[in-house]
Amino acid sequence: MIKVENLYKEFSLNAKQRKEFATTDKTAVAVKDISFECLPGRIYSLLGPNGAGKTTTLRMISTIFQPTRGSIMIGGVDAVKNPTEARKKIGFLTGSAGLYGRLTPNELIKYFADLYGVSNADFQERKKKLYDLMDMHEFANKRISKLSTGMKQKVSISRTMIHDPEIVVFDEPTSGLDVITAENIIALINDCKNNGKTVIFSSHIMSEVDLLSDDIGIIHKGKMLFNGTKDAFIQNKQEESLTAEFIRIVKQA
Repeated sequence: MIKVENLYKEFSLNAKQRKEFATTDKTAVAVKDISFECLPGRIYSLLGPNGAGKTTTLRMISTIFQPTRGSIMIGGVDAVKNPTEARKKIGFLTGSAGLYGRLTPNELIKYFADLYGVSNADFQERKKKLYDLMDMHEFANKRISKLSTGMKQKVSISRTMIHDPEIVVFDEPTSGLDVITAENIIALINDCKNNGKTVIFSSHIMSEVDLLSDDIGIIHKGKMLFNGTKDAFIQNKQEESLTAEFIRIVKQA
C-alpha cells in the first residue's frame, strides 16, 4: 500500500534556471499538498500534462527525491524517515533506462539481485519467469550497448522486478516503445495486479489508462484535480471519452 498525505515539493532555482524560466523567484513549487492512496491488488493511474508534477511525485514515492514536507508510507514503512527500508519494497521503472552498456542483461540483473539479497534459487525462478514473459532469452548474453531501445526497456523491467517488490512504480513505461514491447509491459502490470502488488503508473496513452486502471488521480500544476475510482470518473464525466474528460478537467482548472 502507498499512502501519500499533504505532499509538497519545492525546488531551489539558481541564476541560470531563473533566467531560463523568466522568473525572479528563488524557488519553484512542483507539487502542492497532494494526498492519495494506492491499494494492493489495484492499479492507480496518475495523469497530468507535461510539467504537472507526476514524475516529481513518483520520484518522491520511490525515495529518489525528498519531499519538502508531507508524508509517504510504503507498505507500512515511513519512506521519508526510513528511505533505505522503503526501497526494499519498491520497484521503480522509468522510460530512461540508465543501464550499464558494458554488461550483459544476465550480468546486470544478477548484480541487482545480489544487491537486494535475493537467493540463487529465487533469482533463477524469477529470471526465467521474466525472460519468458518478455522473450529475453535470445539477447540475454549480448552487451546492453548493442541492444535496441525495446530490448533495453525489457532489461530495465527485469532489473526492476527481480527482487519481487510489493510496490511497483511505472513512470510512462511504454513511452516511445514498439507495440510488442508495450504489450509485454502491459502484461507485466496486469501480472503485478493479479499477484496482489500495489501498482502506480503514469501514462499519456489514455487507452492504457482505460485498460489498466482501477483508480485515477489527475494532477495539474502540482495540484490534485481528481482522485477516485475509474468507475466514479466514468460515471461523473461530462464528455464522451476519457481523453476529452481529462482535457476538460485540466482546462477548467
